[in-house]
This record gives sequence, C-alpha cells and structure tokens, in this order.
Amino acid sequence: MSKKVVLAFSGGLDTSFCVPYLKEKGYEVHTVMVNTGGFSAEEEKAIEERALKLGAASHKNVNAVETYYSKGIKYLIYGNILKNATYPLSVSSERVFQTLEVLKHVKELGADAVAHGSTGAGNDQVRFELTIKRFAPE
Repeated sequence: MSKKVVLAFSGGLDTSFCVPYLKEKGYEVHTVMVNTGGFSAEEEKAIEERALKLGAASHKNVNAVETYYSKGIKYLIYGNILKNATYPLSVSSERVFQTLEVLKHVKELGADAVAHGSTGAGNDQVRFELTIKRFAPE
C-alpha cells in the first residue's frame, strides 16, 4: 500500500511537477488548492482538472477567503502593517492560512505526509515549512 501525501497545489509549474514526481516516489497524491481570494469558480475548476489530469488521486478546493480576512488580513489593514513602511505583508500571512487549511486536509485523509511546491528561491518555502513544523511536527 502506498503512502498518502497531500500536496498544496496551485496548478503552476512547480506544483504540477510535484504530482508525477511524488507518484514516481510511491506516494498516492491528493492535491488541495486553498483560495484566499482572487480565484474564480472557473479557475478553481481548471486547477482541479489539471491536478486530476496529472494523476492526483483526489483534489479539493478550499474557500478560505472569509477565514483569511477575519483572522488575518483585517488586522494587517487595521494596523497598517507594512514592511519598510511600503510593502503590505498580505502574501506572507496568506501562506500561513493556506498551510493551516492544507493540514486540515492531511488530517481528514489520514495522510502520511504533506508537500508543497515552493522553491528555495523565495520566502514561501520557509513560511510553509515553519507552519507545518509548528502545527504538524509529526
């Protein structure tokens, strides 16, 4: 029996590569896309179709817009939280909320592992990894 992995999936190049790669490594791949705002129903459907076409065993779209706003973004707006007094920290906080939703799906499926396609080129990898280590160290 293969191990289950939940892949945080955007449908972009990196996460699309991860599906066949993880399958080749013996994993049953389940993808999840977390919409924190900006995706239409048509885009969500296209992302799901792409995941399944690539060989994902299942795909789930999670609408986390309200959660992200009510528990995160509104506080950044209220507090006028900016990096270097110019750059909104919305993307950095967004990754934490996305990861928390992905981890919920990991638990729902009883998956053995979680994966993401973030590369070492930016800070997203760190945001995903630290959130996973804090909320699902196992």
